[in-house]
Amino acid sequence: MKMKQTIKPLIFIVTICIFAFLITTFTTVKNSTAAKQTADTAVITDVVQRESLYDNMRLDTTGLSREAFEDALIGYQHLQENGRIKNPDVLSIVDFSLPSTKKRLFVIDMKNKLLLFNTLVSHGRNSVKDIANAFSNNRNSLKSSLGFYVTGNTYTGEHGYSLRLEGEEAGINDNALSRGIVMHSADYVNEALAKTQGYIGRSLGCPAIPESVHRKVIECISNGTCLFLYSPDQYYSAHTKILTKDSATS
Repeated sequence: MKMKQTIKPLIFIVTICIFAFLITTFTTVKNSTAAKQTADTAVITDVVQRESLYDNMRLDTTGLSREAFEDALIGYQHLQENGRIKNPDVLSIVDFSLPSTKKRLFVIDMKNKLLLFNTLVSHGRNSVKDIANAFSNNRNSLKSSLGFYVTGNTYTGEHGYSLRLEGEEAGINDNALSRGIVMHSADYVNEALAKTQGYIGRSLGCPAIPESVHRKVIECISNGTCLFLYSPDQYYSAHTKILTKDSATS
């Protein structure tokens, strides 16, 4: 009799424990599923917003590739979330999928959704004349470095009024400062040359821009904005960490 009386409370306790475990498991699975659905929805929404912004601003009419713009937004968001960007109002993109005769520097007002500047920009001389097809992070390579930069301060140097650039991608462009890769003006970056010889002059790796607009552009993008140098380059695509899915969605 005493054993039966003891067993009943044990059965009751075990039943309660099993019930509590099932409830906890169900809640955990439900919350996990909801969190995944929320994350998936956020990713989908982010993609839609990038596409709609490109379309609403009619950036296709400027020649800027959709891929360059969407990649730029991913990195821009990543750097902003990691506290690297002091001024998120401006995003600059160099689209090296375009030939040097095209205006391939795009400076965008992210706050007001406006294209502020669209102008010519050079690439490094150890690449073919009209298309940037070779890139490097090495000193004395005389090549441009792809990827994401944060703009620094301005100074007056060998090329006049210039802008320091800090590379944000290890092994890809993080030698920019030590290489002296800056934005400056150059007389060989002009439309007359583009028309007469089919390409503009090339730099030592710097994104040089026309003398007629360089001061306005540099003043606009200096001191903590995001600059992205894009190319559909296989090495960059395989090695960038900023554009990986984990970085883009974290």
